[in-house]
Amino acid sequence: MPTLNMLQAINQALDIAMAEDEKVLCFGEDVGGFGGVFRATSHLQERYGKARCFNTPLVEQGIIGFANGLAAQGSVPVAEIQFADYIFPAFDQIVNETAKFRYRSGDLFNVGGLTIRAPYGGGISGGLYHSQSPEAYFAHTPGLKVVIPRNPYEAKGLLLASIRDPDPVIFFEPKRLYRASTGEVPEEDYQLPIGEAEITREGTDVTLLGWGAQMEVIDKAVELAEKDGISCEVIDLRTLLPWDEDTVAESVLKTGRLVVTHEAPQTGGFAGEVAAAIQERCFLYLESPIMRVTGLDTPFPLTLEKEYMPDHLKIHEAIRASVNY
Repeated sequence: MPTLNMLQAINQALDIAMAEDEKVLCFGEDVGGFGGVFRATSHLQERYGKARCFNTPLVEQGIIGFANGLAAQGSVPVAEIQFADYIFPAFDQIVNETAKFRYRSGDLFNVGGLTIRAPYGGGISGGLYHSQSPEAYFAHTPGLKVVIPRNPYEAKGLLLASIRDPDPVIFFEPKRLYRASTGEVPEEDYQLPIGEAEITREGTDVTLLGWGAQMEVIDKAVELAEKDGISCEVIDLRTLLPWDEDTVAESVLKTGRLVVTHEAPQTGGFAGEVAAAIQERCFLYLESPIMRVTGLDTPFPLTLEKEYMPDHLKIHEAIRASVNY
């Protein structure tokens, strides 16, 4: 298998989807001849023409409103929001239109073919307007699916599954992994299941849960924990809406401990939802309180980005605190 980075894997997934189905369209700010600000859509306009891969005005609400209309008429739009931080002007279109089309019509019409791609998260010294992690806002919205890959293999398989899913999907791409994360990726078409978490490492003492770029950080923390003689079970949630509560609960019933990490601020973050659900199911089996290792409850800083980020040292500290409680 060839070795690809995450951008190449995403580009390959888009290429496969567009070659397979002429109803698949890619559009957004600078996605055409320029190939997008990160080059995720490189060469797609050359292959499929300006009618199927094209630039839009710099109006996020318009991008998603246009995408909703296309999807309602049977197209399969893949709309790119250039940075996830810019998704908020489109918030009304996503939560009040995209998510509710099928419900409000009694399934007479829907926008299930819509996929919204957005680079998200910190780690690139992007400052407060290019580093945010807004996944929890959308995980609160019935009618959507929220998917976040951790590496190139996952990105390709999950993106193809998202494009073909019967529900609208927001696909957040950890941008600091775009070129930093590499791995073997099959050239052929394949899909990975949406709504299923993956146990990436088995262990007995504590369960670690994350998604996206935090999975790489978790692995570094686990290496430190193993030197302390702590056996860690690691789970990549992959899909936040719907999230795989059963897999997480079964792991915690075995280990008796849970540490959840994400880049977004702690208050209102998705780790809180996980913690609440797991303590309801596993309360009598918990050996220590469920712990969260997250970003800070501040705007995302520029010069203090390393202090803000939930790194492997903070996660290792939480692992030790959980085991030694």
